[in-house]
Amino acid sequence: MTQKVSSRSKLPSWATGFGAQVIAGLIIGLILGLIASGMDTDPDNPGWLTNLLSGVGGAYVQLLKVMVPPLIFAAVVTSVANLRKVANAASLAVSTLMWFAITAFFSVIVGIVVALVMKPGAGASVDASAAKDPSSVGSWTAFFEQLLPQNFIGLTASASDGEVTLNFGALQLLVISLAIGIAAVQTGKAADPFLHFTESFLKVIQKVLWWIIRLAPIGTAALIGKAVATYGWDALGSLGKFVLAMYVGLAIVFAVVYPAVLKFNNIPVKGFYKRIWPVTSLGFVTRSSMGVMPATQRFSERALGVPTEYASFAVPLGATTKMDGCASVYPAVAAIFVAQFYGVDLDFTQYLLIIFVSVIGSAATAGTTGATVMLTLTLSTLGLPLAGVGLLLAVEPIIDMGRTALNVTGQALCATVVAKRAGIQNQEVWDEAENGVKHIMEEDSDEEVSVKA
Repeated sequence: MTQKVSSRSKLPSWATGFGAQVIAGLIIGLILGLIASGMDTDPDNPGWLTNLLSGVGGAYVQLLKVMVPPLIFAAVVTSVANLRKVANAASLAVSTLMWFAITAFFSVIVGIVVALVMKPGAGASVDASAAKDPSSVGSWTAFFEQLLPQNFIGLTASASDGEVTLNFGALQLLVISLAIGIAAVQTGKAADPFLHFTESFLKVIQKVLWWIIRLAPIGTAALIGKAVATYGWDALGSLGKFVLAMYVGLAIVFAVVYPAVLKFNNIPVKGFYKRIWPVTSLGFVTRSSMGVMPATQRFSERALGVPTEYASFAVPLGATTKMDGCASVYPAVAAIFVAQFYGVDLDFTQYLLIIFVSVIGSAATAGTTGATVMLTLTLSTLGLPLAGVGLLLAVEPIIDMGRTALNVTGQALCATVVAKRAGIQNQEVWDEAENGVKHIMEEDSDEEVSVKA
């Protein structure tokens, strides 16, 4: 009897791994979304299924976000302490920023070319009355303002319609964590108990985060289902050409620019995308680079072979300042759309300004919310009407899914490239993920044994 059980055929790892579960969640979500959209007869009063999908999806994203602040603090402090073991820590930081800029440069070039070829704003039938000034505007001084923490945890509060919303400044928390980490290292032996506690605290946070990430298939189904039920095809309307231009630009960066960078650095293209797929899909459905940051760091370390000491620095930094979708492709396509809509001819100097803002200006919006702020920075730099931002708000959720997917993929790509070029990438970890990332789900039990020992 035992022999029959042991000889029973098993499904291949690709069919049972985490990536396959996320794909299943996507498919189920599409089906549920179509069912929900058919049940909703009044757009202002969604049915029970739409509300359920929205509630479950929102709860999943909130669970991810609530763990990000302690992860940043513990990971960065521990990273600073561990970077003492890395001889070229300073060059790693410089190389990281360099590759952020390189990929941003080529991404914005793609956005400009796509917008000039497809002309999404020429003859657009969108109602001009939809134009309105945005509630928040990006500025070149915002970066320096964000560097100065308002309190110890970078927490801010805002009130609207009687509800108080709490937010944390990721860049502020990153600065605080770096300062504390450096101070702890320079303090010497007296800080050893604190560093040991922080390292232990990080393991606890990572354990909780991974429990949450394991729920990704459920969160994926709910989020994509809610998107289909809420937005559907009606939201596209007269902005369908703009949405198409955006996704063409995102696709070119994803399928041409990134593979070229990988090839240049002798990193297998297919292998990279296979390992990072769960993170890309999570970015698509959650629309939050910060929310996906725990997964980005986890897969960078355990599927791509990026050392923890470096990943703990590069991934949080990338999640706040490295956004090829939101800060490169989108402002280029959107700015040219606004110019075409208002009949403004851009000259060569203004195209150079778009490139400059996209490569350098993303830091000016670090810690702020949404790609809209980055677009306002671009429009104000070019002298285009800020009211043009309102023309694109109807399709913001639809394009934000693709932008975020590209953001998180680019963040993992830069960390992998820098690790590879510096000779610190763990090849054994990379090879172990060759047959899928299912093993990542099973490593926690090994960690528990090692901690107890």
